[in-house]
Amino acid sequence: MRWKALLKTSPRGTASLTTGPHKTTSLKTVSLRTALICLLVAPLSLVATGSAAAASPVSLTSGFYSNPDSGPAVWGRNNPSDSRAARIQSAISSQPIARWFANESAGIGPAVSGYVGAADSHDKLPVLVAYNIPGRDACGGESSGGAGSVAAYRTWISTFAAAVGTHPAVVVIEPDALSDFSCLTSAQITDRLAMLSYATQMFQQKAPNTWAYLDAGHTNWVAPATMASRLNSAGVANIRGFSLNVSNFYTTPSSETYGNSINSALGGASHFAVDTSRNGNGSNGEWCNPAGRKLGVTPRVGGAEDLLLWVKTPGNSDGQCGIAPTVPAGQFSPDLAVRLIDGT
Repeated sequence: MRWKALLKTSPRGTASLTTGPHKTTSLKTVSLRTALICLLVAPLSLVATGSAAAASPVSLTSGFYSNPDSGPAVWGRNNPSDSRAARIQSAISSQPIARWFANESAGIGPAVSGYVGAADSHDKLPVLVAYNIPGRDACGGESSGGAGSVAAYRTWISTFAAAVGTHPAVVVIEPDALSDFSCLTSAQITDRLAMLSYATQMFQQKAPNTWAYLDAGHTNWVAPATMASRLNSAGVANIRGFSLNVSNFYTTPSSETYGNSINSALGGASHFAVDTSRNGNGSNGEWCNPAGRKLGVTPRVGGAEDLLLWVKTPGNSDGQCGIAPTVPAGQFSPDLAVRLIDGT
């Protein structure tokens, strides 16, 4: 919890000053009070000035958080004698993988606050995905669903952002939501842009130590200038930037080229992150459990981009299709995981 370091003072060499008759207050106490006031006032001033972040969540933590309850981790604990378990643990389960949030049984607030709190207790940076927009996965259909109305989504995303609060975090906002407009009506597009804009405002106001990224699809979907226009309409200026290649397979260099083109169209002031979880062999043009794909580089602070992340959980199915025709979307398959390890 490096971000709480302001509250730490040395137990030695403390001076004192007189504050009233027979009363003294140590400089240590004054410093502590000053630090507390700064912490309390800072978020209010940030909201007032429209700043999207108080500080870099990377500098406030000591590395990415590895979710002990990810799909591959749980499978490994439940199947310790399986011949694939050790390889999956070493190559996938041990890596920091994003945690996706939708309609959580315990409620979105407790689910998110519990997760970021667990990460913070280890001084680690969690990566979260907000995935509950109405009409979700409008084109693919394998992960369809989402909140039941615009009002329900506004409540959900506001609660999500408030639950992150001042904890350091990275949040990817609604994968594919700006890319699948061809499968939406004009009214649905208008509602979606308004919901996404509201989402960016909520993270700006309620989660000052978060780098939030609106998802911008991948390099072979929407033209850069068109995507930049959609990002602007969705409030990208309120947050850190945009994410690319989530749950897809395009190479990092191609994503960097696409991201730089989008950023140029935005005026050059934004930032982006790339999902590298399954892009080791690049794309063959298929999106749903294609054969021959491979794990990409593990999560790290990027070069041309902010971050290289594992947003998609390697081994989680894209749907009942491709080389996993009986595995529903989001369900972990050890067969898929091993094929990603081997690139087959």
